[in-house]
Amino acid sequence: MKVLLVAAVVALIHGSYATLLIKGPTEPVLEGDSVTLECLYEDSELNVSQVHVEIFSKYMQRWTQAWSFRNWCIRDFGWQEQEPVLRLRYVGRGNEGPYRCLSNAENVTEQDRFSQPLSLKVHYMDEPSLSREGYTSYLSVPEDLKVRLGDDVVVKCSTLSSEEPNYFWNKDGDDWILPSSTLTLRKISATDGGEYTCMAEHPSIKSLSKKRTISITVLPEDAPWYESSNGRLILMTSAAAVSLLVFIVSMSVFLCRRAKQTKTSKGPIDDRSQKKPIYKASVESLPSTCADKQPLV
Repeated sequence: MKVLLVAAVVALIHGSYATLLIKGPTEPVLEGDSVTLECLYEDSELNVSQVHVEIFSKYMQRWTQAWSFRNWCIRDFGWQEQEPVLRLRYVGRGNEGPYRCLSNAENVTEQDRFSQPLSLKVHYMDEPSLSREGYTSYLSVPEDLKVRLGDDVVVKCSTLSSEEPNYFWNKDGDDWILPSSTLTLRKISATDGGEYTCMAEHPSIKSLSKKRTISITVLPEDAPWYESSNGRLILMTSAAAVSLLVFIVSMSVFLCRRAKQTKTSKGPIDDRSQKKPIYKASVESLPSTCADKQPLV
């Protein structure tokens, strides 16, 4: 009985030390960093030559072997060497996902064939973009925004990030900070002109932040309407609309004239339509002494 108990304890200890593990970064990973994932056993004496790293593909909904950047060309030629280390020289948001180690050795138990998944989280943040209220988001705000005295200015700041960022607005030369993604200036006055900066900060990675600055120029009351950013936008839109209208009218006139010329033009003469039998005693016949009744042509 004691022998069986000792054997069970030894087997338990051996099984715990044979567990397959995956080792990854311990610090937060930023987009553009270099990452190394390594497969290893708790018992360092075990061979890991038939162990490789896999990633779960959310598109195919299955585990697939992960390849280092330097192995992409080799893979196309059928290279199937197992490698217990995965090196990602430039980590992007597309490299996110759970990773695990898989052993293809025949003498490995099912329990030790797979490691526990390791979730790789990549933190990123794009450059902020600015858009005005009442305008499409695809129409970016100019760096020098010119507005007329008494107009309303509402500018929204947004960016694409791994987590919803925190937004702050501040004006150059002033000590106020607006904790919002939207800058609102109602009935703008001459003192509201200046440079405004939108700051986007990552909630988890404080060192990951982006900013965007615009200059707001307040025009005097007697300034022409077309000097403002709205006026220039109206002029550009009107010019594009007129150009498109002229092009459509020109093409319509051209197509109508071409269709009219094609309808009035004569086609090729069909000689067969002019051929018909000529009988004796008809107007088209010639005097003849023959008494046949067959057509002359």
